Amino acid sequence: MIHSSHTDVTNRLKRAEGHLRKIIAMMEGERACVDIAQQLHAVEAAVAKAKQTLIHDHIDHCLEQAVMDGRKPKDVLNEFKEISKYL
Repeated sequence: MIHSSHTDVTNRLKRAEGHLRKIIAMMEGERACVDIAQQLHAVEAAVAKAKQTLIHDHIDHCLEQAVMDGRKPKDVLNEFKEISKYL
């Protein structure tokens, strides 16, 4: 199921992908380790935000819909526990 946040998440990941390519070029260009570490930190933050957005969207839409569709509360709770471990 595609959600409204998927476009945002995809765009964030594409930006992070481009940023990673630049970091590789920095390493090959023998840039300072501090500069590279700073850029790696930025990529980590971008990926973490994309993951958080995806998980929150899943909780807001998929799990809510599962409850409304009459799925067993225990099954919905187990799914919530499963996805929340990635936060």
